[in-house]
Amino acid sequence: MNFDFDTQINRRNTNSLKWDVGENELPMWVADMDFCTAPAVRAAIEKRASHGVFGYSDVTKEWYDAYCNWWSTRHGVNFNKEHLTFCTGVVPAISSIVRKLTTPAEKVLVLTPVYNIFFNSIINNGRQPLECELKFDGNEYSIDYCDFEEKLSDPQTSLMIFCNPHNPVGKIWQKDELAKIGELCRKHGVTVVSDEIHCDITRPGFSYVPFCAASDGNKKMSVTCIAPTKAFNIAGIQTAAVYADDPFVFHKVWRGLNTDEVAEPNVFAVDAAVAAFNNGGEWLDALNEYVFKNKDLVKSFIDENIRGMKVVPSNATYLVFIDCTALNKDSVELSAFIRESTGLYLSAGGVYGKGGENFLRMNVACPKDTVNDGLLRLKKAVELLKK
Repeated sequence: MNFDFDTQINRRNTNSLKWDVGENELPMWVADMDFCTAPAVRAAIEKRASHGVFGYSDVTKEWYDAYCNWWSTRHGVNFNKEHLTFCTGVVPAISSIVRKLTTPAEKVLVLTPVYNIFFNSIINNGRQPLECELKFDGNEYSIDYCDFEEKLSDPQTSLMIFCNPHNPVGKIWQKDELAKIGELCRKHGVTVVSDEIHCDITRPGFSYVPFCAASDGNKKMSVTCIAPTKAFNIAGIQTAAVYADDPFVFHKVWRGLNTDEVAEPNVFAVDAAVAAFNNGGEWLDALNEYVFKNKDLVKSFIDENIRGMKVVPSNATYLVFIDCTALNKDSVELSAFIRESTGLYLSAGGVYGKGGENFLRMNVACPKDTVNDGLLRLKKAVELLKK
């Protein structure tokens, strides 16, 4: 089946967070897509909406089966359905887990640069973020294991929030890396919460390894947060899941989610997820083909036309991390200048913690024409900057 990713859909005046911008501005920042979701998902939502009654909803057997079958066939993981639970979103789940598995003033470890909302989940709950900056050799990111273990060994460090695949750098963590992370965390009694919301956005021919699948030890000391929302562009539906293999950990997490009232689905949340996982695979494969052509387009254009910028190679997410070190300008100032001078709205890398200060993040989950527009604006901004 052919799917249309080229048509530009006008999202202005739709209460879109992403598109709440000026008339001449082009938002390529927040991580949602400018494509319609999979036809199967739209059909399921429309069918449910046509019923006309929108009372309280329950989580169905089909929901559990859809998650378990998707992760088994796509990612080689067999979930225990008894240890899988609904949540309204990955971020609400992470915030709840921080509250339930740590105490105030304890430290929560993150590998930076990393998704900035992790810091909100930590700080807003009275905990301390502890940053372990990833090493960057100009081409690839890796962990400084000496620094990593030193921070894990701090008696106040009780939890790690991990991003797999890694946002914003787009890294697919290898199985041996995941196993080593798990081994060191177990050694120091640190539980891992793995945010795997970007797991299905991968370059054709590549696939991610779930943290809990890297080793038996990883399975027993981790909590996995997953959702169809990024891959199928249904973030506004607010539907996700949390899995923990260990019965004690699962019970604590489950109690926390229910105490925080983020374990009840809205009227579309179950049907949308079931439709995505049961009938959206072909659409998702086509999406990945399109998105990674966009990512390659960005790299080629910048290599050929914009001196002072370099794209970080990546095989996951629809986000492009751009190294702007050679421009000698802080990312917050640079992103503000680009937006003011051309209307192009990118994310400043500085918000992602240590190591992000000289980078920008661009969302290319949009039609090719939009990407080309963004690239021309970016080129113009750098030319103006150098004058």
